Amino acid sequence: MKKALITGITGQDGSYLAELLLDKGYEVHGLIRRSSSFSTGRIDHLYSDIHAQKRPLFLHYGDLSDSSSLINTLNRAKPDEVYNLGAQSHVKVSFEMPEFTADTAGMGNLRLLEAVRYADWPIRFYQAGSSEMFGKVTESPQTEATPFYPRSPYAVSKVFSHWMTIQYREAYGLFAANGILFNHESPRRGPTFVTRKITRAVAEIVAGRQTTVYLGNLDARRDWGYAPEYVESMWRILQHDQPDDFVIATGEMHTVREFLDRAFALVGLDPDEHVVIDPRYFRPTEVDELCGDASKAAGLLDWRPATSFDQLVRVMVESDLREAGVDPTTAMAASAAGSG
Repeated sequence: MKKALITGITGQDGSYLAELLLDKGYEVHGLIRRSSSFSTGRIDHLYSDIHAQKRPLFLHYGDLSDSSSLINTLNRAKPDEVYNLGAQSHVKVSFEMPEFTADTAGMGNLRLLEAVRYADWPIRFYQAGSSEMFGKVTESPQTEATPFYPRSPYAVSKVFSHWMTIQYREAYGLFAANGILFNHESPRRGPTFVTRKITRAVAEIVAGRQTTVYLGNLDARRDWGYAPEYVESMWRILQHDQPDDFVIATGEMHTVREFLDRAFALVGLDPDEHVVIDPRYFRPTEVDELCGDASKAAGLLDWRPATSFDQLVRVMVESDLREAGVDPTTAMAASAAGSG
C-alpha cells in the first residue's frame, strides 16, 4: 500500500486529492493546523467512508511555518509521495498579509523540501504552482517555458517555491516536480473566491436571503477548469518516469463577466440588477489574462480536461442552490419556462 502526505488536505484540492488517492488504495495522511474551531468540513464525509470501508486516512497537527512539525509528521507517516498544497492562497488577501503569505506559500515549501531531503527513504514530492506566477504575461498561451512576471505577494511566493523545487531536484537528486495549475473551481471552492462568490450569491438571491453581490474587476480573463480533474494531474505528475514541471489548463479563456452572466442566466436572473462593483475588490496590480497550454501534460501524462466552462458553472450553481435549500431542477426549470 502506497502512502501519501497532503498539506492543505482540508482545502478544495486537498479534499479531492484525498478522495482520489483513497480510491486508488493509498494510505493517506493529512497535515492540519490546530484551531479553536473545526476546519475539516470538506473531508468530513470521508470519515463515514473510512469506518464503513476501513479506508486509511490519518490527520496530523502541524504547520508549514514549523519545521519540527513537518519533520515529525514526515517521520511518523513515512510517505512515498508528498503533495504540498498548503498555503495562504487568496491573491487579494496576499496584499494585506504579504509576510504570512510568503511564509506559508514560499518558506513553507522550502521547509518541507528540507524535511524530504533528509528523509532516509525515497519520496516523490509535488509542489502546487499557480498560473498567477505568469502575472503580466509575456506570451499567450503560457507554457512551461514562458517567463514568470508575478504581480502579487502570493505569486512571488509561488515563483520562489517553483524554483526552489527545481533547485532541490537538480542539487540533491530529489524527485521534485511542479504542477503549474491554472484556475480550477468546484462546489468546494472557498466562498471568498470570485467564482464561488458568484454562485453562492445566485443561490442566496433565489432563496430570498440576499439581493446584492459586490464584485471587483469583471473584465479579467481566466482559464477555468474543474478541480477534481486537476488533482488527478497532480497524481499523474508523480507517476511520471522523471520529475518534471507541467502546465495544467484548458486552453480557453473567459471573463469574470462571462462566468457571472452564465451563472445568473441559469436561474433567469439579470446580473445588472444585483451586482455592484466595489473598488475594494480590485488588486493593486492586476493580472489581465491567463491562458495555459497543457500540450506537454497531454503528451507525457495523457491528461486532458473533460469538463466544459458551461458545465463547470452549472455544477457550481446547482450545488449552491441545494446548499441554500432550493431544488436546482425547479429553479432552472422555472427559468427555462420564463425565457420560453
